[in-house]
Amino acid sequence: MKCIGGITGDIIGSIYEWNNIKTIEFQLFGNDVDFTDDSVLTLATMDAITKEIPYGKNYYDFATKYTGRGYGGGFTSWLYNADMKSYNSWGNGSAMRVSPVGWAFNTLETVLHESLRSAQVTHNHPEGIKGAQATASAIFLARTGKSKEYIKDYVENTFGYDLHRTCDEIRPTYEFRAGCQETVPEAIISFIDSTDFESSIRLAISLGGDSDTLACITGSIAEAFYGDIPTNIVNDVLKILPNELIDVIQKFNEKLNY
Repeated sequence: MKCIGGITGDIIGSIYEWNNIKTIEFQLFGNDVDFTDDSVLTLATMDAITKEIPYGKNYYDFATKYTGRGYGGGFTSWLYNADMKSYNSWGNGSAMRVSPVGWAFNTLETVLHESLRSAQVTHNHPEGIKGAQATASAIFLARTGKSKEYIKDYVENTFGYDLHRTCDEIRPTYEFRAGCQETVPEAIISFIDSTDFESSIRLAISLGGDSDTLACITGSIAEAFYGDIPTNIVNDVLKILPNELIDVIQKFNEKLNY
């Protein structure tokens, strides 16, 4: 089963978004972990690709079905605005939901185009689009065998993010940031600093800030790079998701022959 790294990061990080923990030493699936808006909208992207339907329609359908999952104020207003116009957001929501794009398309050009399409239905600010494209392209490069150094250089040169930092340098002063420009680089650095999937999630959450979204973005890239997520972690994730959302993942995997 592929494309669950972001959902895994979201669930593990869900209890730390408003209760940051500045260490990598914590129970992986703590009490009261649950899926949040990051997972719901990631699954909406996945389902849209599987069924070949508009991203915006699915974001609306999934979010109005799975209410109370921590959606941002701008996105909530968009849900209940009759014209559903993009609201020029640079928030990290465009990056947290984009991971299926990095898995579904087989050229970098298409990944960049589709990640723009998935972002701009709500996040049409250049930074919102850039965050989605940087995340999706990193996933694509990771799953197609590129090295961490190659991914780092590509993201820095293409999107202008500063990845010449470490988690240890970021952690002491990092606080909650909702924008792509102060979330996506830190999430990618957490992947770069990691040694396996689990360590990437621990590093992302240890930074503090928007913990579930950081871990969602990091986990999506780490899964693509390291390969299969450990079975015990996958099983814990599947215990939390409703069967109908597990079905979305399975159908996406079947469509792509994963």
